[in-house]
Amino acid sequence: MTSASPAAAKPAKETFHAYPWWSPRFWHGMPLGVWLDLIGEHGGRASPSRWGLVGTITAAAAFNSLAEPLTAARFRRQLANPPATDPPLFIIGHWRSGTTMLHELLMLDDRFCCPTTYQCFAPGHFLLTEQLVTSALSWIMPSKRPMDDVSAGWHRPQEDEFALANMGSPSPYRRMAFPMTSPDRPQALDLTTLSPAELDRWKRNLRRFLATLAVRDPRRPVLKSPPHTARVGVLAEMFPEARFLHVVRDPFVVFPSTMRLWRSLHHSQALQVDTGEALERYVFAAFDEMYAAFERDRATLAPGRLQEIRYEDLCADPVARLSEVYDRFELGGFDRVLPAFEEQATSMRRYRTNKYDHDPRIVGEIASRWRPFIERYGYQVPAVM
Repeated sequence: MTSASPAAAKPAKETFHAYPWWSPRFWHGMPLGVWLDLIGEHGGRASPSRWGLVGTITAAAAFNSLAEPLTAARFRRQLANPPATDPPLFIIGHWRSGTTMLHELLMLDDRFCCPTTYQCFAPGHFLLTEQLVTSALSWIMPSKRPMDDVSAGWHRPQEDEFALANMGSPSPYRRMAFPMTSPDRPQALDLTTLSPAELDRWKRNLRRFLATLAVRDPRRPVLKSPPHTARVGVLAEMFPEARFLHVVRDPFVVFPSTMRLWRSLHHSQALQVDTGEALERYVFAAFDEMYAAFERDRATLAPGRLQEIRYEDLCADPVARLSEVYDRFELGGFDRVLPAFEEQATSMRRYRTNKYDHDPRIVGEIASRWRPFIERYGYQVPAVM
């Protein structure tokens, strides 16, 4: 592959929302054993400017290690026999493809629930601490995500991948803490790359998180996590009645938007100051692995378990696309939630996405490497000078 250009596929003007030093990082939710394992994996090589953050995360990890057994004792009976829930609905798709938009839309249906930011940041003890901590620390949560104009908050829908990583599961998100000393290929994205012991731990943690979530809220869970796009086979085996809602977007927009995403996360979350030298290789490799796994697994799904939506079509008519989802998955109750969907569709028209300049080298690389995706979903290679 050609080497990365420093200016490759950057937005015309790249700025991120402020993320103060005292704002929560997702590492704050790890118990001490998981945190020390992550530190040890990278030889403790945090950048000097992030040593203070290492200290606050270590203190939070100690708190988590105390709060988790207290939660397990307090909710022992409920956790031993959690409520039965309807099978999960998984929202999948590459980063920056519209998964968050779909998640927020489906949460307008009060028959569904989803994990919140706090629950994913404190998966081991949110049953005990959620109300107290979110009330006391509401002021430290930024109002916007660092990479875009989407609202943030303790009670907003969040990716369960953060919960799994905090619980010690193998996860590509562990790279977020140490981008400089991590491989330039994803780890634990396609679960078939894991050892049997690692895969078993991953499955146990997902089941444990969903059981804990059911104790808090027994409605049908809607889970959104881009890495799950590469895990459809494993998830379908674990949850035979689960449904998969796959959203895709123009890859010539997805690539620069994903580059911006990871730069913003490294800016706000990383314990190392990232030079970005390996980022382009990582984004290409992650897409390649994600969609190789997805194409392998989709063929194993029974009819009616997968629905696909183009982001562009979702933005053009969100109500019509959601109606198709409800019909395909036989969810029922669409007329009841239709007014809420229509109101949200009106407000979505005010949202403005970031604009990107096309780099001819990047366009050529995408057109070559991701051609099967481009052709399957009907996208066009942009004309560049």
